[in-house]
Amino acid sequence: SHDNPMTPADQAPLLQITDLEVAFRSSTGLVPAVRGANLTLYPGQSVAIVGESGSGKSTLLHLISGIDVPDSGSVVYGSDRGDVEVSALSARERTGIRRRHLGFVFQRDMLLPDLTAGENVALSCLLDGMTKKEALKVAMDRLTSVGLSAYSGQRPGELSGGEAQRVAIARATATDPQIIFADEPTASLDSLTAEAVVEELLQATTEQGRTLIMVTHDPAVASRCNHVAEIHDARIQGRPSQR
Repeated sequence: SHDNPMTPADQAPLLQITDLEVAFRSSTGLVPAVRGANLTLYPGQSVAIVGESGSGKSTLLHLISGIDVPDSGSVVYGSDRGDVEVSALSARERTGIRRRHLGFVFQRDMLLPDLTAGENVALSCLLDGMTKKEALKVAMDRLTSVGLSAYSGQRPGELSGGEAQRVAIARATATDPQIIFADEPTASLDSLTAEAVVEELLQATTEQGRTLIMVTHDPAVASRCNHVAEIHDARIQGRPSQR
């Protein structure tokens, strides 16, 4: 099981989502995308956000990560310097939070095709202010952690889908973020490869004390998380997973 051994009484929340709501304007008026979302996560926990296509899964991910802002409600990150209400920050401040504290894994690996695997991972470190030597060292360490040290010189086109997603996981964790967001990270993979990628994702996140928030349509993938948050008609319903 990947259950977090720490109880909520032992630590402060890393993420607190309260009464989150957002609606989009259409030709027929306002259409709710997320209604009354509430969620609390602690370091080392994982949550799968599941629901039908168009149910608001990706919208919720964008709200939690500060890409978008809600119409009402709040997203608060806990930190050593005190709580930060991300939903109340400016766009520039939210971008800074994402760069320093958050990591992302997408449905497609989103690797730059002209860079090697090592260079793709090192690039996020360079953008974070590391020297080239430091960035390349971190990149090799991260690639080693996902079992791809021998592939550091390969370009994305020379990698399988599963290998490319593992490079994307290495890149997402390279700057040591507190929270990793994964948006359908296994959607384009076969079931066996998907299982291996999810295992790598959990090892790189919850087993290192990071928090994982994953959008998925796959019940088998969702069941690997500590919690499952189901979205129906733009409403979120949280429940513990069966693991």
